[in-house]
Amino acid sequence: MPAMNTASPAPAAPSDDQVVALTRAWLEQAVIGLNLCPFAKSVHVKNQVRYRVSQGQDWDGVAADLEEELALLAKADPEHIDTTLLILPLAFADFHEYNDFLDWADRILERMRLDGELQIASFHPEYQFADAGPDDIENYSNRSPFPILHLLRESSIDRAVAAYPDASTIFERNMATLRELGLTGWNMLPFVVTNKQR
Repeated sequence: MPAMNTASPAPAAPSDDQVVALTRAWLEQAVIGLNLCPFAKSVHVKNQVRYRVSQGQDWDGVAADLEEELALLAKADPEHIDTTLLILPLAFADFHEYNDFLDWADRILERMRLDGELQIASFHPEYQFADAGPDDIENYSNRSPFPILHLLRESSIDRAVAAYPDASTIFERNMATLRELGLTGWNMLPFVVTNKQR
């Protein structure tokens, strides 16, 4: 009698719709809900955030999608698309590899002659600031359900900062918010619970 295979089947990869839904929940509950970015709510409520799920699994695949999204954002009417979240559910699970790719992403921006017009911000499930330990709550200001390349317009950043008189204090306030919330509080956010159940 052949031995029974008792290994659990590998979990199915989430669909694009599930990836976007979880990313949107993170944006609403963490980024906006905890006011980690005071500029995010305006573009969110105006539906000016573009969500693009990349199927890239390596540097070449992600780079091709990044180029496509940078070109699209540069040409788009800001009233329709002000910013883009390029979500990478199949690539860069390792934060160090993701971090290495960010340098390449900036080179792509320069090669397309879009530096000074667009910039790329970074979010990752294992994000770690250089001066922080891996389990420090401060890292969670940049922790997201999936690796994300956030494409922003320089002009939109300049307008937002000009309209927000205490922009220089955002980072310090975020750290205070997260320390008060603590890891237990973070893990109780609905999107975190949902993500752990996947």
